[in-house]
Amino acid sequence: MTLSSEDFVVATTAEEAVDRLAALHQQATAALSRALKRYVKEGIKPDAEQLRQFHYPELRLTYRCQGEAPATVRAYAKVQVPGTYSITVTHPEAFRSYLLEQLQPLMHDFTVCVEVGTSQQNIPYPYVVEHGDELAGSGVTAAELARVFPSTDLSAATDGTADGLYDWEGAEQLPLALFDAARVDFSLRRLVHYTGSDWRHVQPWILLTNYHRYVDQFIRHGLDVLQADSRFMRMVLPGNVVIERGMAEGEMQAIIETVVWHRYQMPAYHLQGASPGDGITLVNIGVGPSNAKNITDHLAVLRPHCWLMIGHCGGLRQSQTIGDYVLAHAYMRRDGILDRVLPPNIPLPALAEVQMALQAAAAQVTGEHGDALKRRLRTGTVLTYDDRNWELRWAQERPLINLSRAVAVDMESGTIAAQGYRLRVPYGTLLCVSDKPLHSEIKLPGAAGAFYERAVTQHLHIGITALDLLRGQLNSLHSRKLRSFDEPPFR
Repeated sequence: MTLSSEDFVVATTAEEAVDRLAALHQQATAALSRALKRYVKEGIKPDAEQLRQFHYPELRLTYRCQGEAPATVRAYAKVQVPGTYSITVTHPEAFRSYLLEQLQPLMHDFTVCVEVGTSQQNIPYPYVVEHGDELAGSGVTAAELARVFPSTDLSAATDGTADGLYDWEGAEQLPLALFDAARVDFSLRRLVHYTGSDWRHVQPWILLTNYHRYVDQFIRHGLDVLQADSRFMRMVLPGNVVIERGMAEGEMQAIIETVVWHRYQMPAYHLQGASPGDGITLVNIGVGPSNAKNITDHLAVLRPHCWLMIGHCGGLRQSQTIGDYVLAHAYMRRDGILDRVLPPNIPLPALAEVQMALQAAAAQVTGEHGDALKRRLRTGTVLTYDDRNWELRWAQERPLINLSRAVAVDMESGTIAAQGYRLRVPYGTLLCVSDKPLHSEIKLPGAAGAFYERAVTQHLHIGITALDLLRGQLNSLHSRKLRSFDEPPFR
């Protein structure tokens, strides 16, 4: 490495760049943590020199086009226009695999200069307080700490780049990634709060559901694969409770019974493999588009490879039977929650790789093919509402639903797909018909119980199998369909 202007250091390899980012971040957070504890204990404020240490590291990449840009079908790790790209980075050690995945092909395919240094962006003090007990009993209030130390600045944590609001024409430096350090740290803390587990446990393959019964089956599946010859090594439950391969089933069950999952709004369950890219996370997001947007806003900063919605829906067609599947190939968004940033007239493309994986998984798990599978698995438009009692407006809603040719209705799928499109995370939806509200087939207690018993296990296994199929298609999965005209180099 050689020094460049403003104390930024040129990195000749991707590994050097990530190593320096990690070292700078560790130094800054350690200094902030020490100063915070000293103030709480002794009342000593950090001086101006110390305050300058509490900054995120920054990664810069300068591209000066040498003739034609290299041709690549890759949807990420490429630069489109000459210029200097930059981004502040948090937890670079935890994001090492992702950073290397972006930098290595960029540095190989393009003539770029990569530099690492200290940014001007403050690290808010709450992001170095891991458990909160560091401040317990001190008598120091959060308001007092915010006057002494850098605090959370919500104006700095935005989705402007993802939403196309960044001024690419007038900017001196262009964004290197969708999310900067402040936005990422904001979401990492929210993930811990909502899911009940450390954000580091979240896996890159994600299942989202709206019923707790899927959780029961996911845990059962986790126990089975941990006791079998599989790639999975452990399962992490809400509260960071860990079940390891090699435990007796009785011991595993005893641990599961201690989990107080209901303390958390959207509890998450993580089935982890030997390597970071092998695992699957299931999140019970509950009901409604607000929850769907909330959790995907935060999961997106981890840059997962894919998220799939597997949940229940109302069937809208006479030919459907309770227990049938709906593979969404389009969405009619009546949820309203994203209309300001992604108007409902913007189409959400079905991703061919995800659609084919879900259909192949359904055939593999059910054992049905051809016409037999078509009778169980219907493709079509899914209507997503924000009003659970939409049926009470059926007379007013019927003409629009009829025009859309919708085959199913729910309260999450359109929001999750829109968030995947907006935040560049591959997405898909496979729903199971649990009732037919327009045809007098409603959820009666006995019928619903029998349906859940039959359908949930198979549906969950279709989702897991689809993710397994997609693991072998990473290069094609990260589609150019999700990239805009002005797009940061990083995925």
